[in-house]
Amino acid sequence: MAKIEDRAPPSPASLNDDIGEAKRLTMYRMQVEIRETEQRAHDLFLQNLVKGTSHLSLGQEAVATGFAAAMRQGDLSFCTYRGHAHTLARGVPIAKVLGELMLRDIGLMRGKGGSMHLTSIDHGVMGSYAIIGSHLPIACGAAWRAQYKGDKDVSVCFFGDGTTNIGAFHEALNFAAVWKLPVIFVCENNLYMEYTPIGDVTAVAHPAADRASAYGLPSIIVDGNDADAVYRAAITAYEKARAGGGPSLIECMTYRHSGHSRADPAKYRPEGELEKWKERDPIKIYRERLKQFGIGEAAILGIETDVKRRVDEATEKCKAAAPPALELLTADVYADGGFAWRN
Repeated sequence: MAKIEDRAPPSPASLNDDIGEAKRLTMYRMQVEIRETEQRAHDLFLQNLVKGTSHLSLGQEAVATGFAAAMRQGDLSFCTYRGHAHTLARGVPIAKVLGELMLRDIGLMRGKGGSMHLTSIDHGVMGSYAIIGSHLPIACGAAWRAQYKGDKDVSVCFFGDGTTNIGAFHEALNFAAVWKLPVIFVCENNLYMEYTPIGDVTAVAHPAADRASAYGLPSIIVDGNDADAVYRAAITAYEKARAGGGPSLIECMTYRHSGHSRADPAKYRPEGELEKWKERDPIKIYRERLKQFGIGEAAILGIETDVKRRVDEATEKCKAAAPPALELLTADVYADGGFAWRN
């Protein structure tokens, strides 16, 4: 049975006001936007308006939010197939994401990429990668470029717990540590590698953090359902990377509320596990956090109402949008730029 991380909420006396009201309101808006957009994507799938599979981050919003809120312009994000949250957190418009999922011409990739290939160079989103672990060495390459040219941008590579049992994970960690690259590896440990509990197939309790010492890195485990905790860990890692201190490996403990993908009803989860984790819903936690810092209900409701309005507007815009033209769909299929079969 997968282990649930139980943590008591902080008492008001222990609250750290290092983040500030403006940043906290931004992070709450981010989390709500991710939640509402992905929930809408689920609803649109049931209406047969989203084709193919997709992988939602419902329940994992705090990880994308904490790291994006701590980034500087120019920092780079490398995502997995579960990349909607990280793409939205970097400021990509909702209609661009939903439009891509709905295979519309207004989508981020003009309807040609779909859910698992979201990319926006303008927003620092260097792609979502469907092949497990393939983007870790690529993130090292981007970080090596920054080091070589004397640039101060940091590459952040997000991946799931299952990736830690793949060779590319170990190769990338070793390379980054040896060269002291400005890259941050972020494991979103949601306890399951597709349908298998990570604990059933891994020799250590924390598949990322417990292996950090093999590469001379500290073991860092963060409450991945608490955006403030993620933000603080991210700030420390960014400062280290920019100062030439090399990579960081951070394991964020979290939980996905839905199955691995649309085709997965998640019947393999023990009874009561989902309900237990939903008590620590990141949005529920953060909503209460705002109140603890004296932010009123009206301000909180204002954010929620505005986000829902924008998701509704984006949805209607995408529904009315045209699909990609045939000329676009048939371009660049083969190396010669066309689509005709070459024997």
